[in-house]
Amino acid sequence: MKLDQPTQDALDAATFRRLLTHLDNNKDVQNIDLMILADFCRNCLGKWHKQAADDQGVEWSAEQAREYVYKMPYSEWKEHHQLPATPEQLDAFNAKKK
Repeated sequence: MKLDQPTQDALDAATFRRLLTHLDNNKDVQNIDLMILADFCRNCLGKWHKQAADDQGVEWSAEQAREYVYKMPYSEWKEHHQLPATPEQLDAFNAKKK
């Protein structure tokens, strides 16, 4: 069964919102861990959201997009939830880039 575009768009949007909720409910999962395992993180989602806004001609700043993803200002999220990367995390991240 092929979905019509409005239905597919609605499903995609609902899935994205659920992903954001899942990430919000799992703040202990650090961005570097996401980058190591999946090659994207919350910041990537913010950048992709900003790009989608640009593609649609929607005025939406990078900061607004990132705040949408984090559900709070990025500086606040970093202060309360981001831990310094461990040497092991940095090694894994750098090894992946090679």
